[in-house]
Amino acid sequence: MRFITVEGLEGAGKTTCLEYLTELLRKRAIEAVITREPGGTPLGESLRALLLDHRFQDMAGDAEALLIFAARAQHLARVIRPALAAGRWVVCDRFTDATYAYQGGGRALGPARIGLLEHWVQGDLRPDRTLYLDVPVATGLARAARRGIPDRFESERRAFFERVRRVYLERCAAEPERMRRIDASGSLDAVHTQIAAALADLVGGGFEPT
Repeated sequence: MRFITVEGLEGAGKTTCLEYLTELLRKRAIEAVITREPGGTPLGESLRALLLDHRFQDMAGDAEALLIFAARAQHLARVIRPALAAGRWVVCDRFTDATYAYQGGGRALGPARIGLLEHWVQGDLRPDRTLYLDVPVATGLARAARRGIPDRFESERRAFFERVRRVYLERCAAEPERMRRIDASGSLDAVHTQIAAALADLVGGGFEPT
């Protein structure tokens, strides 16, 4: 079994990446559990709705981080750990790297408090591979704006997302074996080729990019 996570700013193309990744695994006869954060369980989805709701625009950064880790604790207990224990692959749209980036960086909580919660909720569990889809902030926000009404996070100022991106890039540099930066500003074919290459060592013989 493998635990793969996909990260990126708004508009980076995570949905398209997840669809392609799922198809790659299916071609290798790997039926993965596809899930997301915050969310993945009924409780997690309810907490997600709170986190994205404009009515809570003044939510304190600490409260936000605690809600995210509450959703994560349930997600790990009910979905991720059982799937991995059963020998299944898990592919998750966002995980704890997002909390370091959005709450640690964007909300300026810093890494120490996030690290304490990470250890408490996850223990030693970490993704086997994380794909970080990287785009300039202006590019990502322009793409996201075309999707419709922005949620509470998408409504943040550009400086917030610059801090988020900086933390993501720092984490890529600190953990290059686990966390692979994918240049998501180019063509779809180029992004797909990078994704296949970034995961090739996790499956015998690698992938044939499509």
